[in-house]
Amino acid sequence: MSTPVIAGMSEEGETLLDSKVDKHHSHGTEVMASRAERLTSFTVADFKVPSGFEEEWRFTPVKKLANLFSETPSEQGAASYQVEIPSNIVERALAVNQAPRGTVLVPADRAAAVASADVAEAHYFGIPADAELTEPLKLTITGQGEGRRANSHCVLEAGANSRAVVILDHHGSADFNGNLEIIVGEGAELTVVSVQRWEDTAKHLGQHDAAVGKDAKFKHVAVSLGGAIVRLNVNARYAGEGAEAELFGLYFADAGQHLEHRTFIDHNLPNSKSNVLYKGALQGADAHTVWVGDVLIQKQAIGTDSYEKNQNLILTDGARADSVPNLEIETGLIEGAGHASSTGRFDDEHLFYLMARGISERDARRLVVRGYLNEIIQKIKVPALEEELAAALERELEASGAL
Repeated sequence: MSTPVIAGMSEEGETLLDSKVDKHHSHGTEVMASRAERLTSFTVADFKVPSGFEEEWRFTPVKKLANLFSETPSEQGAASYQVEIPSNIVERALAVNQAPRGTVLVPADRAAAVASADVAEAHYFGIPADAELTEPLKLTITGQGEGRRANSHCVLEAGANSRAVVILDHHGSADFNGNLEIIVGEGAELTVVSVQRWEDTAKHLGQHDAAVGKDAKFKHVAVSLGGAIVRLNVNARYAGEGAEAELFGLYFADAGQHLEHRTFIDHNLPNSKSNVLYKGALQGADAHTVWVGDVLIQKQAIGTDSYEKNQNLILTDGARADSVPNLEIETGLIEGAGHASSTGRFDDEHLFYLMARGISERDARRLVVRGYLNEIIQKIKVPALEEELAAALERELEASGAL
C-alpha cells in the first residue's frame, strides 16, 4: 500500500525540501492487479458504486461523488458548449455504436460508463488529413449550476499527417462526467490541452483515451486550478510503430480542494516512446493532490523508451500530496524505462540566494513557485493560452496566504 510522500528530492538532485525523504515506488503488489487486467466496459452495471476501499478509488472522496455515479440522466442545460472551430474542421454528432465512437475509449470506471451510456449524441471533431491548423480548435464547457448533473462524450480525430492543437476549457459549476476519445492518425501531430478552471463547488470526473498512430506525435496537457473535486484519467496506447506520447500536467490546490490525476501509458507495440511529467503545488488546510502514473511495457513492445515523473511543492502545513508511480515491464529488450517522484517544501538555499540579491522573502517564494510550474505551461506552445494560464497562476499565487 502507498503512503503519502511528504518530503523529497528529485532524482537529479535539485532540492525541493530540506528535510526527510519518503519515497514510494510501486511495481505492482498483491493489492493491485496488472494495469492491463483492470475492468473496462460500456455497461454501467459492470462497475459497482465505489466504496473507497478499491485500489482505484482509495485516495478519492467517493462519498461526495454519489451524483456522478448515479445513472440519473443529464439535466437539460446543466452545461453549455461553445466551439471556436477552424473552417476546415468536420463537426457532427455520433450516436452510440456509431464509429469512430467507442473505437478507442472503453470506460474504465463507473463514472465514465455513466457518461458513455447517457450521451445519445457525442460531439465529433475531425481534422482532415494533411491539414495544418493555424488556430486552435477550442471547446469551452461551462457548468450552469452547483450540483446540476452533466454528462459529456467527445470524439476527436486527427487525420494522417495533420497538425493541430485542441483546447478544452472548463468553467462554471456542475457535477460533470466528461469522456474524451482521441484518434491520432499516421504521421499526425496533435496537442490536446484540458484546462479545469471550475468554480469552487464543481465536481469533475473525466477519462481521456488516445490511440496514437504510426510515426505520430501526441501531447496531452492537463491544467487543474479550480473545482472542489477533479479526478482526471488520461490514457494512451499505440496504433502503429514509431509513435510518441507525452503527458504533462500542472495543478495548484487550495484549502479543501481535491485534485487527482491518473495517467496510463500502454506500450503495446514495438519502438514507441513516452514521457510523463506532472507538477503540482499545494497550500491550505486539507488541500489534497493525487498523482498515480502507470506505465505498462508489454512483451511485444521491444525498443520502448519510457519515462514518468511527478513533483509536488507543499507550501503550508495541512496539505497532502500522494504520488504513486507504477512501472510494469514484460520484456528486457527496451531502450529505457524509469520513473521518479518527489515532494517537498521550499529549499532555504534557493530563497537565501534570491533574498541576498534584494528580493523580499514573499517575492522570492512566488518566483520559485512561478518558475517551478511554468515549465508545464511552456509545453503548450500556444502563446495566447500560455499567457492566459500564467496570469491565472499569478492570481492563485496572489490569493495564496502562504506567499
